[in-house]
Amino acid sequence: MLTREELKVIIEEGEGYKIEFKESADKTLAEEVCAFLNASGGLLLLGISDNGMIKGIDVSNVNRSRVQDTLRQIEPSVNLNVEIQENLILIRVPEGKSKPYSCSKGFYLRVGPNSQKLERNEIIEFIQAEGKVRFDEQVSIEIEVDKELDEKTYKRFLKLAKITDALPAELMLKNLGCAIDKNGKTIFTNAGLLFFIKDYDYYVMQGKVVCALYKGNEKLYIIDKKDFSNNLISAIDDTMAFLEKHLNLRYEINNENIIRKEILEIPQVALKEVVTNAICHRDYFEKGTNVMIEIFDDRVEITNSGGLPKGLPESKFGTMSVPRNPIIANILHRAEYIEKMGTGIHRIKTACTLAGLLEPEFEISDSYFIVRFIRERGWSGKASVYEKEEEIKFSKTQLKILELIKGNRELTAEKISKELDLSERQVQTNMSTLKKLGVLKRNGNKRSGYWEVDI
Repeated sequence: MLTREELKVIIEEGEGYKIEFKESADKTLAEEVCAFLNASGGLLLLGISDNGMIKGIDVSNVNRSRVQDTLRQIEPSVNLNVEIQENLILIRVPEGKSKPYSCSKGFYLRVGPNSQKLERNEIIEFIQAEGKVRFDEQVSIEIEVDKELDEKTYKRFLKLAKITDALPAELMLKNLGCAIDKNGKTIFTNAGLLFFIKDYDYYVMQGKVVCALYKGNEKLYIIDKKDFSNNLISAIDDTMAFLEKHLNLRYEINNENIIRKEILEIPQVALKEVVTNAICHRDYFEKGTNVMIEIFDDRVEITNSGGLPKGLPESKFGTMSVPRNPIIANILHRAEYIEKMGTGIHRIKTACTLAGLLEPEFEISDSYFIVRFIRERGWSGKASVYEKEEEIKFSKTQLKILELIKGNRELTAEKISKELDLSERQVQTNMSTLKKLGVLKRNGNKRSGYWEVDI
């Protein structure tokens, strides 16, 4: 129950996104309630004119019953709190849990201070946005499996997923949600088109991945650009190849200068996780948008359409899994491109931390999702060393010391300590470790000698 003072403040503020005044419980009452249910909820005050004049309303049981009868028009049904406050009727409307709601006149949505009736296309878009209709489950175009199945791609998936080919392809695809029976034929669902269709570029309009390498930190000069319009698994592979081609590499070597491993400046496990997520969780209802992979001098950005899926609050991001496209997610999980659901963000952050990089930035909006990796300057000059077949990882401090000495081989521990804002003892301890590892060597005496970095 509102206090008189609270009610006074609400009336003085006037109508808005969550407040509606009505003089009477007329036929439009159900429309207003529907609009609130389909939006973020609100408060209806009956007995007040649009300009905030308190006129009062009949609060008898008869009129209250009339209000309840009007509210029963709403589908799906909902229980609302109807209160009497002096000569006013207050209806508290929560945000609906079973959207969309409709009344006898159609579907309504609160837009600003008004309730608007939704047209057919708007209703479809609203249902899609609420996650009630999933793109990968639908059939956009009826393509028969036995005529357009890409056998090579299908067999590769079976191999990746470690699935026997004992079942007929049509039955297997139906079990995976990639095909359905209709009018005596087995046809692809949208998920089936995205993974297993022969002429992908012809049938799929919104499955492209665009990769670009820019000069500098702005989108002014393109050095290299590739568009990948093929099945989703191949698109992930091709995108990773583009990233590996254009990002810096370093080499892990043993003491005999034999290369043991190539290391990408941004961990491959983190990049692949983000690329896979972007392709898996993008909003495929959004036509004309692509997954964007963009390499700048100072960063790598990976963008997909669609914000967080409905039902995943930002506070739960990274700990809770709500796939926008569950069939696509299942196929990628079976092919081992996605590991345990809900753990990907943790793996991305951990991989970057272990590599000595900043954690990636996540930019989330209602219409897009961006992951931004920060590139480290001068990264490609670093290396790791193997000793007796075991990897030796340098600390950040040790790497900084080596970088400084490479630039000036006559540096003293005292000068290094000032440069790195460390104690001289800390520097000497780290330099001693580097000498024991055989990567730092002193030539000559203390006064006229110099350092030699052997990696």
